[in-house]
Amino acid sequence: MTTTQDPWETLQTSALLGTDRRPLPATALPLADAVDRGDQAAALLELAALAAVRRRAGALPVPAAEPPGPPAAEDTRPELPEPAARRLAVLLAGRTGAGGGTLANLAELLPQWLTTARASGLRPPAALVPGLLDAARARSELRPDAVALTGPLGRWLAERNPDWRFVLRTTTPELPQECADNRLWHEGLFAERVTHLTLLRRRDPVAGLELLRGTWATERAEDRLLFLDALQEGLSPADEPFLEAALGDRSKNVRATAAELLSALPDSALAHRMAERARAAVRLADTGTHLLVTPPGECDARMQRDGIAPKSPTGRGERAWWFGEVVAAAPLAIWSASTGLTPEQLLALRVGDSIDETSSSWADDLREAWARAAVRQQDADWARALLGPAPAPPGRGARPRSPRATGAPAKLLAVLPPQERAAWTAAFITVHGLGEAFQLLGACATPWTPPLSTAVVTALARAAASGAYPWSHSGVLGMTERALAPETAAAVEELAAGAAPDSAWSETFARLSGTLRFRAAMLAELAG
Repeated sequence: MTTTQDPWETLQTSALLGTDRRPLPATALPLADAVDRGDQAAALLELAALAAVRRRAGALPVPAAEPPGPPAAEDTRPELPEPAARRLAVLLAGRTGAGGGTLANLAELLPQWLTTARASGLRPPAALVPGLLDAARARSELRPDAVALTGPLGRWLAERNPDWRFVLRTTTPELPQECADNRLWHEGLFAERVTHLTLLRRRDPVAGLELLRGTWATERAEDRLLFLDALQEGLSPADEPFLEAALGDRSKNVRATAAELLSALPDSALAHRMAERARAAVRLADTGTHLLVTPPGECDARMQRDGIAPKSPTGRGERAWWFGEVVAAAPLAIWSASTGLTPEQLLALRVGDSIDETSSSWADDLREAWARAAVRQQDADWARALLGPAPAPPGRGARPRSPRATGAPAKLLAVLPPQERAAWTAAFITVHGLGEAFQLLGACATPWTPPLSTAVVTALARAAASGAYPWSHSGVLGMTERALAPETAAAVEELAAGAAPDSAWSETFARLSGTLRFRAAMLAELAG
């Protein structure tokens, strides 16, 4: 019995070996006689096309698959308006639309769209859910918003597609049942466990503490460190006994983190111990005109248990290191209570050594320690005093003075209320420009307020007029595309029109204005 070979297989063999080694065989394909075999390679492609059509035409339907279980649970949220749904499709596809190259990378705008859509309480059309899950699979920072948005349908699909299983391991406030059964805590990956504990602490700090306490003894030291750090969420005096016990942990990093958390509780036993040491290290001179510093002479066992390392990890002098750690961990309220002075008045005093009162070598150490304490204790009064007044333009002929904050002013700025934060940063940029403003802008809530946005646009105009290149402000420019108030689009368009044609600044401003218009439309669609 002779078996006729499938034409497709014979063509595959010729393609793999090459038509010079395996000439095209005769074939019974319909219309095969009409193919010109003078050019063997071209003939191979034509015959392959005929064979492909034949195979598709002869395909038989496969048996129907079993229904994939019960349908997804009903999602009662209203669906996105049609314009917003179309915008999501554009963002997921990464297309720039009619604007061509005059828009920022749309992938950078997708997180803002997702956050806004999630807050609106809307759901995406079912047809866009797979694309949204694919995007979240590729970018983990999108997952909380994407999982919340896709809702019951997203979870239903994740149960049937291994590529989307991350949905089943992502905890969001919209899915409190995940927090209730704590399955993720016992079965999830490390990062998922940290996220789970953090979200649970936001909802129920006591339950989060009990969850951590239950597995604490079996956790690795490096894991205990980050789990302990998650207790910053909802930190309260109820956490003190657990944190006090953690001061005896075998890991020095865990001990240091426990001490830092306890120092943020001004009535904790550790805070009282640090206050006693701090008062011994810093006192107001009898004349009331300056402060006297007497740094610790040793780092005894009690200090080490309270999280102070005997050796500085930064190479700093030991006594300066111990001094800074003590003052940074002491409640800030003790200084006004013991001296009767406000933070501004204390910061204005000269700082001297208890042995040599004319020396001012401890002034920077004291100021930096107070700054660390203000950030740790989220004390706005001290943060405001350490930052100083918002910068003001200097008088004629004078040079602008830098802010007097020691350390990282952005961290102090983050302690202030959002509106005050934005106003201070706007004043700083008006005086100092954008050169040192990147971290300050990063501490401001987005989108930026109109005054802050106006200050940034004005500073960009000054930079362009000075002859500076756009890439010297690339960090700030990248941030403006996501954070600048969309209302400033018209001002940016004027800058683009006024820039030299085909210049780097002309392209930069055109791109920024196009992105602002896109964001304005995007937010309006979601609001509608």
